[in-house]
Order: sequence, then structure tokens, then C-alpha cells
Amino acid sequence: MTDLLFRKDAYLREATGTVMAITDEGGIVLDRTIFYPTSGGQPGDSGHLAWDGGRMEIATAIKGVGDDVVLVPAEPVAMPMVGDKVTQKITWDRRHRLMRVHTALHLLSVVIPLPVSGGAISVEKGRLDFDMPDAPDDKAALDDTINKLIACNFAVSDEWITDEELDANPALVKTMSVQPPRGSGQIRLVRIGVGENTADLQPCGGTHVSNTSEIGPVRIGKIEKKGKQNRRVYLHLADA
Repeated sequence: MTDLLFRKDAYLREATGTVMAITDEGGIVLDRTIFYPTSGGQPGDSGHLAWDGGRMEIATAIKGVGDDVVLVPAEPVAMPMVGDKVTQKITWDRRHRLMRVHTALHLLSVVIPLPVSGGAISVEKGRLDFDMPDAPDDKAALDDTINKLIACNFAVSDEWITDEELDANPALVKTMSVQPPRGSGQIRLVRIGVGENTADLQPCGGTHVSNTSEIGPVRIGKIEKKGKQNRRVYLHLADA
């Protein structure tokens, strides 16, 4: 299985690795990686690999078998061999913007405390779909509240609980459409805040900033009706 370095340190921009496999489709599996694979509404990382005598641009990363991460080349070029040592680098500015948006969406789920039925993340904006029959009365108030939360400079950290502990605390799961992955015996929680000053705590496998101050100002965008019980709420980074 791939050692998921991004889960241990989301700020790693460069690392070495060894090629474990080349997939039938031409993807590359390393023994350890900083590339986050597409999942949970967050796009996979882009970047490049370099090795003795070669270099390859990586368009994205996707999930493989088990915990394997498959790096997808941007175009056909000479491939490294199984066993080759490579240096991997992610496109950091893109990753960091995704981290900012992802963390902001956690806070959006605090500002709108309703079940979430879907979501998506990009480098400029994100959105959550809420089980919300009626649109909010005051979008400006949402804007004000989420920016006040961001300005609290909450620390963002992770911790692990067992499947049984999650079963005993079902309110931790805000997403209706996607359930936390089970089977490994542990489930990762992302906490925004500390102790009694926790603003949010929920299962998540994505990458996040280490402090809400890194998100910067945001604005609430369109709120669309996507069904009888569903409203889609967009959130934009102010500097996008």
C-alpha cells in the first residue's frame, strides 16, 4: 500500500519515493506519496516526477486498489521503471488553494447546521448541497458569520477514532451521501478549534490548512434550488 504522506503533513511539497508498479492504463504507483487522490469532492493533485534521466508532468492522482494512489501522466512520455527512485513535487499553489476552500466548507457546514447531501471543491470556490427546503433569509448574515469564524484563528488538527466510537456518535457525520470509509479499524476526524472552543469536528480524509487564518476572507455566492429538499450553496475565496 502507498504510504500517504499528505495525511501526515499536508504541507509537504516535495518528497522521494520508489516506483512500485505501472498500471495497465499507464499510471504510476509509488511506495509513498504527497499527491492527494481525487476523493470526497476534492480534486487530485497535479505536479511532476523526476528521476535519473527523466521527468514527467502529473495531471492528477486517483485512488487505486486499497490505499494505493495512482499518479496519472499529463501526456505520453518515457516512463520510470519499477524500482526507480523518483522525486515528486506537487503544484503547491493549487494544493494550498484547495486546502483553503476545503477548510472553509467545513465552516460553512457550521454556519448552515443542516445535513449535507453533496459537495465539490475547486481552486477558486466550493459548494455544499444541503437538505434545506427553503433558501436562507439573509445571505449577508451567512457571509458575516463565516468570516467571523475564519477570523477566530482556529487551529485545525486531526485525530482518529474507531468504527465503534463513530457508531456511538452518529451526529459527527454531516454528509448524507458519502459515509466515512470503514474497514481499517480507524476513522480520521478533522477538528477546527481546541477543546471547548471546537467549532467543528467531523470525519474527513482531505487536506486542510493548519489554521483558519490561512483561508482568508470568503464570500457566499449563489444559492441554487436543486430539488424539493435541496439547496446548493457556493462559497468563493475573496482573492479568486
